[in-house]
Amino acid sequence: MSKKNKHGSQFPKPNSPSTPAVTPAPVATVPNPRQPRSEAMLFDPRTIGTPVYERLNELRNTTTDQAKLKKQKSMAQEIYTYLSTWGLMRLKAEETILKDGREDPVRIFFECLQELSGNPDLSLDDLKNLSADDYLGLTGLALEIAREFSFWVSAVYHDVTGDDR
Repeated sequence: MSKKNKHGSQFPKPNSPSTPAVTPAPVATVPNPRQPRSEAMLFDPRTIGTPVYERLNELRNTTTDQAKLKKQKSMAQEIYTYLSTWGLMRLKAEETILKDGREDPVRIFFECLQELSGNPDLSLDDLKNLSADDYLGLTGLALEIAREFSFWVSAVYHDVTGDDR
């Protein structure tokens, strides 16, 4: 049989609050090794949205041709799906293949990616030669930018209706 203490419990009495169970070890202060390199490195939700909005707005204001505007809007909305399905290198290749206005959103997408990544050259050769870690990191940033495109294209092209390819 189990033995019970004087309080009628088989469990030991807990330490009283006035006596610490463990003596705290001294804590050394370590300087934060991750210091932002520039203001762009600080978290600000507008960091990605602002260049996307500005470039889409500039693109929208360069033409009044409704057929071209429809194609631009459609392509800008599809960048996320294309990127997540086919990848960054194939999207870059599409920029050279597409014609009739659909290449414009892809071009400004890569301009935004260059600006936000700090990578001055995002040619096919540059993308091909990146390390796997750098390529995957760049793809992650590209997906975030593509999500912003999906949102802002609806706001910027609000008056363009229909889907013409």
